[in-house]
Amino acid sequence: MLHMSLLPFPFYLCCFTVVVLGLMAWQGRYEGWGIPMGAVTVTVAAWYLGDAIYNDYAEYVLIQGNESLTNAWWEVLLFLISFGWLVPKINQRINGNLGGQSRVFEMMRVRAIETSEFQHQVQVMAGLLMFPWLLLMILALFRTDFNVLGLFFPYLSEKADPWARKRLGGGLDAIYALANYVQIMLTALYGVVLALSKRPSVMLLSGIIYFLAVPFYVFDRTRNTMLAVLLPGFMALVAFRVKGGAIKKLVIVAVAFLALESWMKFVIDNRDRVDMVTAFKLGGTQDTEVKERKHLGLNMLEELGYINYFIANGSYKVNWGGRYFAELVNPIPRVIWPGKPMIGIDYAIARGMSYGDQDAAQGGVAASISTGMIGQGVVNFGRLLGPIAAALLMSVWVAVLARQDLMGNDIGHLLLYAIGLVLTFNMGRDITLLVIYPFVFGWLFVHYFSKQKSTPMVVS
Repeated sequence: MLHMSLLPFPFYLCCFTVVVLGLMAWQGRYEGWGIPMGAVTVTVAAWYLGDAIYNDYAEYVLIQGNESLTNAWWEVLLFLISFGWLVPKINQRINGNLGGQSRVFEMMRVRAIETSEFQHQVQVMAGLLMFPWLLLMILALFRTDFNVLGLFFPYLSEKADPWARKRLGGGLDAIYALANYVQIMLTALYGVVLALSKRPSVMLLSGIIYFLAVPFYVFDRTRNTMLAVLLPGFMALVAFRVKGGAIKKLVIVAVAFLALESWMKFVIDNRDRVDMVTAFKLGGTQDTEVKERKHLGLNMLEELGYINYFIANGSYKVNWGGRYFAELVNPIPRVIWPGKPMIGIDYAIARGMSYGDQDAAQGGVAASISTGMIGQGVVNFGRLLGPIAAALLMSVWVAVLARQDLMGNDIGHLLLYAIGLVLTFNMGRDITLLVIYPFVFGWLFVHYFSKQKSTPMVVS
């Protein structure tokens, strides 16, 4: 049980600032940047403020001390204030030439997906996605010795992973990593296509592919990829297909949230014991202590406190942009650049993850540890400049998503917008290409699609 007396004054300032940013985002919703700004604000509130409320803050104080945690709250506050100040300015700089209003809200108002022009675009998109998906699945089948059940029906067999590799890749691992991100992107896109399609042939095609593809992630251990493939289509369904008022949509969202939360709790309870398919067949663990355990990983405030603690005692050094540089050059295959900087290994070592006999292919650590959106800025540029740097990056991300909305008079940008909003929450653990690769590859595909489509949709 959280004792509110343990929480320092800057925590309450953070709560107040989150409310202010939420109102600011709501006011800017018709200008494109409001909804993405709200998504980032909710993300920070969940990963940081939610951490203090949901987890054992008293234990954090006991281990790290009040000073490290109080500093963490000031850093969160600095991020929030900088973010709120930067978003309109960065958006104007990036999207000022577009002008206009949110196309997503306009499409919802006039029910634009009902038009034949829009449905033609959905049909074209479904067809264009099919070829890369089939090509990728053929490669996956070769990699798994044609384990059809394990790839498409893991709930009937044992999940097959065609893209398995070590933490530090070599040889063809870069290709397998690329295939993995493309598969996530294609699955998420087909989810949105299914939600938006109204022509029977398109619904059948996209439905078959989506329900063949999505179990691969639902019966996996990784929650962020589950969100990436499930939520974009669900968001499109609720926003554009569900008829009725806001209350009806909120009820649907609430029921879906409870179902998803229940499954993710099931994954957390069982993933360190058996694979998800076996756990599902056995009904999950019956260990009462395990079943009462909370969700793990929602602890970025804790990590920010550790970062301050380690910097203060000298066991961790600010790397002055080294971590961001490692993220930036991540797309370069290690087979081309064997000495490519490793992402987050130094922090994992500081957190004590270098125990046991860990080979070089695992980076010398048993596990990597996320620093969090704000903590990542601190490890790069320190307590003052770090939160501002993170706020700048997230302001650019808001503008990028706003651009998809403002240009969203076609299905391609609408797909990117949905995927980007979902991935925003995953960026709470780290601002990294490893999270937004599906968006990046989706953008490349949409750029190609924009040259192929023959009939633009016009919303009047």
